Amino acid sequence: MEKTVQIITSWLREQVEQARVNGLIVGVSGGLDSAVVANLIKRAFPNDSLGVIMPLKSNPIDIKDAEKVVQACKINHMTIDLTETHQIMYKEIQNQIKAEQAWNEERDRIADANLRARLRMSTLYTIATNYNYLVVGTDNAAEWFTGYFTKYGDGGVDLQPIVDLTKKEVRELAAYLHVPTEVIEKNPSADLWAGQTDEKEMGTTYDYIDAYISGQPIPEKDRKVIERMHEQTEHKRNIATQLRLK
Repeated sequence: MEKTVQIITSWLREQVEQARVNGLIVGVSGGLDSAVVANLIKRAFPNDSLGVIMPLKSNPIDIKDAEKVVQACKINHMTIDLTETHQIMYKEIQNQIKAEQAWNEERDRIADANLRARLRMSTLYTIATNYNYLVVGTDNAAEWFTGYFTKYGDGGVDLQPIVDLTKKEVRELAAYLHVPTEVIEKNPSADLWAGQTDEKEMGTTYDYIDAYISGQPIPEKDRKVIERMHEQTEHKRNIATQLRLK
């Protein structure tokens, strides 16, 4: 674990130096992955790292856990409540589409959730510009492979330091970094809507995804789910499809 931490923190310092910026920023959700990244950027830049908590229809427990994380690792932090901003923006979009009689009720929940992720991304970049920081992502190997992130939302970042680590490895790293126990043990959730959990939404488990990308055998049903997710989300791993005319 110590070697992994050293490799990641050294890489983070190199990226900051190459980009000629001052430090790093991460959104802290109260979940496992962002807790690990908050600890890592704090180690890489003790005085130039920032954790941002962004409540938005959030589970109060997650906000409390996020506060525990930033306090435990002693990272500089701030809280930006995006609830009202989201309500105004989404309502205006909704009203205009309804005026065209084109509103798709079946897509409402995912559109709402993705806007929340993208508002958080915009908030991080606005703050990052002020401090001359890079925005650090929190996607692990399982999420990256399956595309379980919002394009230009939580996937809209400058650096992805834990993208090669399985969920199990992230959890082990969290224990080594002394992330609060309740954060390590909680069910993974993107906090997209009430009662939402990652595994329930994906239709498989992180254990199976970790096993699959590690080359281990898993049940056929889960293999099909994972491969379908990977194929359908290829566009997320390629920032923009480019037409080459020359």
